[in-house]
Amino acid sequence: QVQLVESGGGSVQTGGSLRLSCAVSGIDFTNYGMDWYRQAPGKQRELVATISRFGTANYGNFVMGRFTISRDNAKNTHSLQMNRLRPEDTAVYYCSAGRRGEKYWGQGTQVTVSS
Repeated sequence: QVQLVESGGGSVQTGGSLRLSCAVSGIDFTNYGMDWYRQAPGKQRELVATISRFGTANYGNFVMGRFTISRDNAKNTHSLQMNRLRPEDTAVYYCSAGRRGEKYWGQGTQVTVSS
């Protein structure tokens, strides 16, 4: 059974930081790309960051150098370090694992940034 479990969400003030983590089990972690998405109320889910199986990272345009995605192949985890958070970053953040024809999702973790 594939499981992705997020942790690290919470509430911070503008300019603060949070680190989200995703523990993955049930798949061969090293063969999957890992992603973070987010969904704010009334908006579509959008890609925040992605890291390939080879460690290549890409980010949504809105990130602008504030977030860093990483993966630990030894621990089957990946993380999203978020700095200089803004109220518009408020959303439910979802981790995912994917490769051609497959996509698995975590349950989501709430991030709230207050002004």
